[in-house]
Amino acid sequence: MTALLKVDNLTQHFTLGGGLLRAGRTLYAVDAVSFELEAGQTLGLVGESGCGKSTLARALLKLHEPTSGRILYDGTDITDYSRRQMQPLRRQMQMVFQDPQESLNGRHTIGTLLQEPFVIHRLGNWRERQCWAAELLERVGLPASALERFPHEFSGGQRQRIGIARAMALNPRLLVCDEAVSALDVSVQSQILNLLLSLQQERGLAMLFIAHDLSVVKHVSDHIAVMYLGRIVELAPAEELYHQPYHPYTRVLISAIPRPTPKERQLPVMLSGELPSPANPPSGCHFRTRCPYAGERCAIEVPYLDGEAHKVACHYHREIASGARQPCANMQPVTLTEGR
Repeated sequence: MTALLKVDNLTQHFTLGGGLLRAGRTLYAVDAVSFELEAGQTLGLVGESGCGKSTLARALLKLHEPTSGRILYDGTDITDYSRRQMQPLRRQMQMVFQDPQESLNGRHTIGTLLQEPFVIHRLGNWRERQCWAAELLERVGLPASALERFPHEFSGGQRQRIGIARAMALNPRLLVCDEAVSALDVSVQSQILNLLLSLQQERGLAMLFIAHDLSVVKHVSDHIAVMYLGRIVELAPAEELYHQPYHPYTRVLISAIPRPTPKERQLPVMLSGELPSPANPPSGCHFRTRCPYAGERCAIEVPYLDGEAHKVACHYHREIASGARQPCANMQPVTLTEGR
């Protein structure tokens, strides 16, 4: 099966500062990222704030022009497409943003906001657009009377439902959710997640679901990619990654997930040092300055994703998994509770 979305060594760099007499610094936001996403599947993308998740999402949808690499959509290379060439594809590629209060223009009514995609793509007349907008609201659990109201009149969860309705207006094949539930209460999060899963099953959507909470991502994802400082360090089926993580950073993230029973609870593993700046990342493995298992090879050689279904970018992941490689004396090993 041909992947709906294929990303090959995608890189996104930005130039900071600079001027007439001095060169600017380079911000290495996304560094040689590769993955595939099939129709009807969900890829979860997790990592700390500032690791490049949102930048990657915007580069995929050509909201940023990638520095290098390739983006293939439905078998077609769209990396160098112009804005005009991308416009027909916008109907098939949509995004749900983290903060609906910012992404929904407060000066317009909900009806106007939901009709905007139809206006841009010249679909239907005024009466048809009104009907379609009302149907979208009904599908996300809001009454048609909301069409005449403004975004500030709704709760955060309701605004996010409106954002999802607008993203679904043109029946896209690819939906990118950028921290779509991070700002919501836990009870509202579950409602939005269930809505997204329901829409995916109805329409065969491919979803890229970005979050920093691994427990939320596991609930909706078929596969999970873990990102650290612009690079994907582990990529695996969701259940397998959760039960048997290989990369030390993934193990740290999983150790921090709250557990419901005392038997499963454990103290989260604490990392030493600060998160390096993406403008000045460490040589070799970006995680080596905080990794308890790092060696000399980690400072010299960049680890690339290795493996079939379960891929990991770590020189020593086999030795770590077998117990043959021990952590540094001043750091605690990452241990996982049995029987999860």
